[in-house]
Amino acid sequence: MDIEETQLHRCPSDTDLDFSFTSTATDRTFTSSSARSSLTLSFNDRLSTTTTTTTSSLHHRICDQHWSAIKTATSLSTDGRLHLRHLKLLRHLGTGNLGRVFLCQLRDFNNANFALKVMDKDSLTKKKLSQVQMEGEILSMLDHPFLPTLYAHLEVSHYSCLLIDYCPNGDLHSLLRKQPGNRLPVQAVKFFAAEVLVALEYLHSLGVVYRDLKPENILLREDGHIMLSDFDLCFKADVVPTFDRRVHRKRMAGSMRKGGDCFGTFSRRGVVEEEVVEEEFVAEPTAALSRSCVGTHEYLSPELLSGNGHGNGVDWWAFGVLVYELLHGTTPFKGGSKECTLRNIASSKRVNFHVLAGEGKGMEEAKDLIEKLLVKDPRQRLGCTKGATDIKRHPFFDGIKWPLIRNYRPPEVRGLVVKKGMSHSSGHVLGGVSSPRRRCWWRLWKKGGGGGLGNSLRNKGSSPRYHLFNNNQHYNGNYHHYKVRKCA
Repeated sequence: MDIEETQLHRCPSDTDLDFSFTSTATDRTFTSSSARSSLTLSFNDRLSTTTTTTTSSLHHRICDQHWSAIKTATSLSTDGRLHLRHLKLLRHLGTGNLGRVFLCQLRDFNNANFALKVMDKDSLTKKKLSQVQMEGEILSMLDHPFLPTLYAHLEVSHYSCLLIDYCPNGDLHSLLRKQPGNRLPVQAVKFFAAEVLVALEYLHSLGVVYRDLKPENILLREDGHIMLSDFDLCFKADVVPTFDRRVHRKRMAGSMRKGGDCFGTFSRRGVVEEEVVEEEFVAEPTAALSRSCVGTHEYLSPELLSGNGHGNGVDWWAFGVLVYELLHGTTPFKGGSKECTLRNIASSKRVNFHVLAGEGKGMEEAKDLIEKLLVKDPRQRLGCTKGATDIKRHPFFDGIKWPLIRNYRPPEVRGLVVKKGMSHSSGHVLGGVSSPRRRCWWRLWKKGGGGGLGNSLRNKGSSPRYHLFNNNQHYNGNYHHYKVRKCA
């Protein structure tokens, strides 16, 4: 790809800062939105000597090279803060609804790449300014491997700048376009869908309804795992974390003798009925309500189109559309025009599935999942009551060990380049855990060993963030149930 060289002007001080970036070419990932004209970005602190820098206090990867670079730059700064003059712009990546995104590095520290999202507040409407504020607020809350880290929020003159993670593998939409028939294999879809599900689960636990789920907003990190982006269309609501207890009987092979013990009873048919207690952590903003009509038209839910109000269910509808598009290369209600697509969404028309020969394995489960997510009435839609907890139990995700999901090896698909040296301690999404130590840990997790997730959450208070990050432990993908045996 041809990238024009950057023109950078090093400036002597904060009060006399003037450097510019000019490029007439863009990264191929973003050409649809940003290749129409040349771009010029200029910062000029002579307009105002006020510079506000905020660095995030939430960072589960505090020991990685990105934070090391930030710490080095701020320690060398005269006021201990990060400034725009510390950044070296490399190339333009794309232009979005609110601003432009640039690849950058910290000066004299070339081992860590960042993305800088720049928004010119003077050119934005009042509505978009509120979206800028919302995005900064949401990013400052996040501390999760599948969501961006906000390294710094810089307010300089009329510019608002967000320094976040850079994902060199582009986005899932571009990856999909590189596949035969624009379709991914079922196992690859399961991998990406599971990670998106975990990211949405975390957002909902904070009371954040995303409202902009689509392949274009699912970025791919250098290790092949996903990262959601663009939080300007989010809205926040109250959420009350709860524990649900489910008691059910599990039938297991047993002897023919009658009787029982404290773990179960023997039936006449020679099977053991074991009583299993499942405790599930649920943090879903079920009372969320908004009347704003926002989003990408192919991913809009029926209740959002009606204008009568919508809540957390819009994300689970969009999740169903996403799984469908990854499997079939198109969205389920797409028509000949935008208006036709919206009419298809609002109608009672059922979803058509296009199953090719040899795709039977896993496709039936995927079809069932999509049908349960694309229910017109949000009250009956999978996920709207218990969120990701219900969706994780669906047979489509059988075999996934949710606490270890961030260590799974990404699927080998055309166009996905995983950086050499990236280690993944487990096999594919359905594979086992590689080491005996990890297998033992997983066995203890299922049995509630070491105090169990339930005991930890009950003893540590009610804040979802405190639950997930107590003692600086980052969330690694599990709100799912664990099982204990109980005397009958």
